[in-house]
Amino acid sequence: MRVMTAFAILLFGIGLLSCNEPAGDPAGAEVAAPKGKVITLMFTNDVESAYDPIPAYWLEDIGRIGGIAEMTTLINSLRASQPNPFLFDSGDIFTGSLAKETHGELAFELMNTMQYDAMAIGNHEFEYGHEIFAWEKNRAAFPVLGANMFYKDTDHPFAQSYTIIERDGVKIGVVGIMGRDAVSAIIPSFIAPLDVREEAAAVQAAVDAIRNDVDLVVLLTHEGKTAPMQTDAESDPRLQRDIDADIRLAGAVRGVDVLFGGHADAGTPEPVVQPKTGTLIMQTYGQATHLGYLQIVLDETTGKIESYEGRLIPVDADKYAPDPVVHGKLQEYRARFPQLYEVVGNSDHYMPRRYIEESEVGSLFADILREAADTEIAFVHAGSLRKDIPAGPLTRADILDVYPFVDDVLLVELTGREIMDVLEQSFTLERGLLQVSGMEIVYDLAQPLGSRLVSASVGGAALEPGRVYSIAAPGFLAEGGDLYVTFKGKEILGNAGRVSDLVIAQAEARDVLTSPALGRLREVTSDE
Repeated sequence: MRVMTAFAILLFGIGLLSCNEPAGDPAGAEVAAPKGKVITLMFTNDVESAYDPIPAYWLEDIGRIGGIAEMTTLINSLRASQPNPFLFDSGDIFTGSLAKETHGELAFELMNTMQYDAMAIGNHEFEYGHEIFAWEKNRAAFPVLGANMFYKDTDHPFAQSYTIIERDGVKIGVVGIMGRDAVSAIIPSFIAPLDVREEAAAVQAAVDAIRNDVDLVVLLTHEGKTAPMQTDAESDPRLQRDIDADIRLAGAVRGVDVLFGGHADAGTPEPVVQPKTGTLIMQTYGQATHLGYLQIVLDETTGKIESYEGRLIPVDADKYAPDPVVHGKLQEYRARFPQLYEVVGNSDHYMPRRYIEESEVGSLFADILREAADTEIAFVHAGSLRKDIPAGPLTRADILDVYPFVDDVLLVELTGREIMDVLEQSFTLERGLLQVSGMEIVYDLAQPLGSRLVSASVGGAALEPGRVYSIAAPGFLAEGGDLYVTFKGKEILGNAGRVSDLVIAQAEARDVLTSPALGRLREVTSDE
């Protein structure tokens, strides 16, 4: 179980509400049906077009995990066995090569097939700009919610604030918001025409409008700390994000029974209870590796939550056969874009990405960008690397899925002092460790923030604070994204081309794509 601030709150919450097993346990055990009105809530977050199972190399009891068709089979089995089932998502449904080719059409097609009831908007929904998302969300057969999102300097909403879903005599009010922190993970120009306003006021207004008309209020959020993009993040305590933003929001509003969060990929093996309001809070690890499950029992007389049971169910890809309809739609869409599955090169071994340390994938991409731009230095932000590079033949989709963003390599200039500021921001690890090329860096995370850089050299010579250096960086960084504000306002001196195109060109040009030797980013401790 993860280590987080919420542990203390969870222990407090266990004393507030009692837990029951569901009325037909997903594992197959039969238990006595509880008294009262039983409602089964299933949820996902941060699926991010992770449609295929992956090797569960960090788990001992599961060989392959995830897969959207496999998850659909699990969902349908729960729908068949559990009372009053509902399905929600807390945002980030876009990213990846197929999402880019279809502008997100595929994500909505699959969610319609899976019969989602509502979703909140995430930052990845803006990967292709606000106009494309505004148009594509019309495809959804369910409400797409963003209660705090408005067109800039107006009170005209960008999205629906709330919805009421009634099924078999159960009425659920659902509110969705995107947190303002998530905005910093979007290319600034892609969301510039919108305002993302204070979360609590928007939530309270929506809840007040529906509270007296429903049995239960569910809040879907996409806020808090940005998730660490690392395949085995759930097994690495250093990467565990907290859900403090959701806990604070749940304590600042009245009338929310359940909060399903996203953005942090902060898996909650059990529900966390907000001690002030009693709101039940949960979140999955993202990438369709787990299905969130929360079953609650409402007292028939008072309408209050009498008991609950919640957990994260691993999507064991060797246990759940792919749903044939979803699998068929995936195959149909892939057949529309055969160029994505053309082999463009080979990899000599499996290259994992890492979030808070130097990685093979990060160093490889940074070297390719620096060579293409002919600069002294290149930077790549760790959160942009969305998938590991497999061993063996590489398709175009394999590379596009590693860096799925519509992002060009831009050329700027920074002084040595400004580079030091960029590196110190990286050493906060708030958005992962910046991947570099052309530099050798030593840092000490035991030192105070702002003083963690021990030494830095460029091309073998010590970094000079007053000298100007040429830099290649993806456009997201060059616009000051991921909190790297030092880049903001810098003159763009050139464009070396699309990030993914440059990497594909290198895969085609080389017999085998190999990763550079590690060692350009070296962590030391104060006693070394």
